Amino acid sequence: MNEALTAAERTAPEQLSERQVALLQRRTIWVLSIATVLGGLGVGATLSVGALLLAEVSGDDAISGLASAMFNAGAAAAGIPLARLAMKRGRRSALVIGSTIAMVGAVVAVYSTTIGQWWLLAIGLGLIGVASAVQLLSRFSATDLALPRKRARDLSLVVWSITIGAVVGPNLIAPGEAVGNAIGVTPLAGVFVFTFFAQVLAALVNWLGLRPDPLLTARRLRSVEAAHSPNSPGEGSVLGDRWSQSLTIFVVAMAQAIMVALMAMAPLHLMHHEGTAEIVGFTLSLHIAGMYALSPVFGMLASRFGRIQVIVLGWVLLLLAIVVAYVSGSSHLLVQVSLTLLGLGWSAVTVAGAALLTEITPAHERPRWQGRSDAFMSLAGAVAGALSGVVFALGDYSFLALVTGLLLVAGAVASIQITLRGRRGKAGAPPASR
Repeated sequence: MNEALTAAERTAPEQLSERQVALLQRRTIWVLSIATVLGGLGVGATLSVGALLLAEVSGDDAISGLASAMFNAGAAAAGIPLARLAMKRGRRSALVIGSTIAMVGAVVAVYSTTIGQWWLLAIGLGLIGVASAVQLLSRFSATDLALPRKRARDLSLVVWSITIGAVVGPNLIAPGEAVGNAIGVTPLAGVFVFTFFAQVLAALVNWLGLRPDPLLTARRLRSVEAAHSPNSPGEGSVLGDRWSQSLTIFVVAMAQAIMVALMAMAPLHLMHHEGTAEIVGFTLSLHIAGMYALSPVFGMLASRFGRIQVIVLGWVLLLLAIVVAYVSGSSHLLVQVSLTLLGLGWSAVTVAGAALLTEITPAHERPRWQGRSDAFMSLAGAVAGALSGVVFALGDYSFLALVTGLLLVAGAVASIQITLRGRRGKAGAPPASR
């Protein structure tokens, strides 16, 4: 296998055999997965302490929602530029540059706590948020060389790899405090030291491992296929209208907004009801496990039963999460159940939604629409994170859950629209190509 891959690296993309492409895709999945595990350590750690640290530095609980907002705003701002960079120079350059920006954010976050400036901490969190854009880009990178029937599965495998780092991340609060004390900064800020080194390693893995670049290789392969079959219809020609693509992006964004809103205020809600840092870390670990651990299952279900069916399953799980959050009150257990269901519902919608968007979009337009999806998804999370603090301050966690129910209704209506358009466009659908 290693010899075949070495040969593939030295061979022009248009001369690669099917076996070499399959091996290259397998290695690409491994590289993306390893890098995503490392990147997940930093993201998970940041989300676990962001709201708490911002509240501590600013002295205002209402500002705590800004942590999640800035994190998602950074991801939103990076989504389209990274997609454009990928179109021009390949996935590898885009992923490495994104991780490098996140490294800078970790340094800024640590420094901000030493001078006690919450606004600088917010900027650092925004720069670290670019790591989330890298994770989103990584899952789409897994589809470049994938066969259509394996696309959802390959995408979900990279999403699943976030599990390890993301679950471990929130539990780095205690070790992070030890590091913070050791280097003489605010104890909670020590977590960002782990973030820095995690992003360094993720960048190195992608830089060294993504050779040849999957997107550039796939582009050359499609050019050869088009030259040999100039009259064959391109994939995405049936369902690939802009309205269906926009609706799919909206569906994924609504799932993101619901998830971020309830997750962002969970730490404060728990703290207001005799919670501890350990309880917060464990709760967020359950939530993040729900987000990623079953993503391959949702990927396989999407391949077997259809993308829309899995999206509907996601809405059902999100509805259950909202209901449990509404009745949770002071119960730590119910909050943990709610956040676990929240993660599962988010996973179902985003995995199936990403696969659907890739499928209904012509190959040459995919990076552009994928970048738009990532940007809008992160923007929705940023707005939800910012407003969640305000809604929580005006009411309580139950009131926040009630408000997120409105977002669920909007997402469900959009899903119905996609289904209706899909049924009208399916008649005479041509077979898919790579």
